[in-house]
Amino acid sequence: MAASSAAALVPAVPGRHRSPDSRGTARNHVSALDGLRGFAVAAVLLFHAGRLNGGFLGVDLFFVLSGFLITGLLLGEAADKGRVALGAFWWRRARRLLPALVCVVAVVLPATWAWGGGNLLRFALDDTPWVGAQAVNWHYIGEQIGYWDGSGTRVFAHLWSIGVEWQFYLAWPLVVAVAARGRYGQRIVAVLAGAGALVSLLLTVWLGTAVDTTRAYEGTDTRAAALLLGALAATAPLRALARRVPRRAADLVCLGIACGLAVAWTVTGGEGSPLLFKGGLFLHSLAAAVLIALLTHVPDTYAARVAGSRLPRGLGALSYSLYLWHWPVYLLLLPRLTGLGRFGWLGWLGDWGATAVAIAVSLLAAALTKAVVEDPVRFRTGWARGRRGAAAVAVAALATAVLWATVPEPVTGAGTVDIEQLR
Repeated sequence: MAASSAAALVPAVPGRHRSPDSRGTARNHVSALDGLRGFAVAAVLLFHAGRLNGGFLGVDLFFVLSGFLITGLLLGEAADKGRVALGAFWWRRARRLLPALVCVVAVVLPATWAWGGGNLLRFALDDTPWVGAQAVNWHYIGEQIGYWDGSGTRVFAHLWSIGVEWQFYLAWPLVVAVAARGRYGQRIVAVLAGAGALVSLLLTVWLGTAVDTTRAYEGTDTRAAALLLGALAATAPLRALARRVPRRAADLVCLGIACGLAVAWTVTGGEGSPLLFKGGLFLHSLAAAVLIALLTHVPDTYAARVAGSRLPRGLGALSYSLYLWHWPVYLLLLPRLTGLGRFGWLGWLGDWGATAVAIAVSLLAAALTKAVVEDPVRFRTGWARGRRGAAAVAVAALATAVLWATVPEPVTGAGTVDIEQLR
């Protein structure tokens, strides 16, 4: 969700193989990664609407993409400059991710106060400080708030994954900054990423035997496997290995992996799936890492052109804001839409129609956020030239904190939203 723009990968990966039409090849590869992000967010949207059983696995594809892109940027900087400027890296991450997040929280809190009912508001107020600290995943783990049965009363429940990525962005660049130095730096990073992914797998298998699997599903240490497999795919040894794959073979492998991921997203039944925490999540992330490596490092594949076609690419461009908006929109809007059937002629809407309306509202909010907030602050354009963007985000964050502190706690026993309406 929170990965860098795929465009940044092209100059960031040293020694990248290019076809004679290098500009076209680079464009295909960038489009393919954006397209994968589009498929991932579509799966998550359908899962949270109760339309795709295993759509939650789209989050793992996001994680792999994030690990791949971020590590590519860090290794490219280390190769070009001989060091990684950690402060500049973290500032870029903040400028990329915080504006949309602050915007969503600032809107969702008053919207929940106005339309959400007592339980939604109480839990939103409880979760907001943890969202600000980028640690809401550990808050849910510590409070034993089950992901699979407790998120229907939490407008910020989906932000556990943003917390995982932020924590990865804080820790992994430190490792790369030290390990990537010297002649064998990329090999060392590859070994560390692979070893870390295996340790994460062991932790997942161990913790996944608990009755409540939220610790295994939302823990930064357990979900690091996906991020580190993506990081592994960005290192020089894996790039060299991918480049040896013939184009036709790469297309066949990509087709097989895409079909496998589609089946997994369709039939996997959440925590009830017997293999999910016994290596299933790891295998899914490994397949995604192989797919990303082939789409990026094997030039001119048909798979890259399909993945980078207009619709998934456009959806991928909105994926971060869309992910942030969709769950609060679902919780606040879907119960009202699904209740319209009792008003006669509005019964045509139905459950699928309600889902389509909620997704459309989420898309509109995401597009506005990207155009008005994300891109101006990120690229310092329009109203956010110079330091105005950072100052505006800081003021908005402060105003949101004041709002959080002044909203009264709702009376115990106020209404709630039924999770079964959404899944």
